[in-house]
Formats: sequence, C-alpha cells, structure tokens
Amino acid sequence: MARMHARRRGSSRSRRPLITENPEWVPLSKDEVMEMVVKLGKEGMTSSKIGLVMRDQHAVPSVKLATDKSVMEILHENDLSPKLPEDLMALMRKAINLNIHVQNGNRGDIANRRGLQLVESKIRRLVKYYKRLDILPKDWNYSLKKAELLIE
Repeated sequence: MARMHARRRGSSRSRRPLITENPEWVPLSKDEVMEMVVKLGKEGMTSSKIGLVMRDQHAVPSVKLATDKSVMEILHENDLSPKLPEDLMALMRKAINLNIHVQNGNRGDIANRRGLQLVESKIRRLVKYYKRLDILPKDWNYSLKKAELLIE
C-alpha cells in the first residue's frame, strides 16, 4: 500500500528469501507444526502472532512451507478462524482511536480528521474485497458505531 494515498515512492522493507521448499534444518514435522498452530489458535492468538511465535520460538521459518497450508487455512479447518479478518480489525481499531481523539476536544486537528478519512476509505476498500471473496456476508457494512461494538 505504498502509493494508495500519497505520491511517495515504494515502501522499503526487508523481504523473506525466496525458498520453495521447507529447509531440512526445521526441527518440527508437518503434523507437529499443525498441532502447534491449533494449540496457539485455541489460546486466542491471531494468525500473525502465531506465525511470529512459530518463527521465533520453534524455528519454523514458514508454516506454509512446512505444512503446505497457511495458518488461516489450518485455523479454518479446526473452526478457530476469527469472525472478522485480522487486518480489518486493526484498521477498525485505528479508526476508533482517531475518532476518539477528534471527539475529545481536538476538532481542529485537521491532519487527524484527514487520517480518519483515509483509514475509513481503506476499510471500505477491504470490506469490498472480503465481500467479493465471501469472507464477509454481502449485507455487511462498515460504520463507526458497528466497529466500536465489534471491537469492544
């Protein structure tokens, strides 16, 4: 999302090395990795947090390479997938925090109001995408009140 709302250049970041199969130095087998993902999912961790724990604590660089399934696919098979996607929840939290800032006496903070507009446009774009993939129901709509109820 480097050029979505600004004319800046692309984003600079580190990238994972291009590997197509699971390295032989990974200590866990396919079944052990799947069991671990399910266990962490039952503890209430998000999919990104599960990936970080698997990488940092269990030396599994990629769950997808180790199991041929993504973390979300494994969680979905075991009925542990969240009601709303993680990226949508994070954007809704950000919109709520920006709105609270505007409502708490900072009405003149024009940059914040613009930021709120940009975040809400990202949310609407993401909702349209998830409706197209049938992850969200077709009649689901975003509103700030609904986001506050869902997050809290």
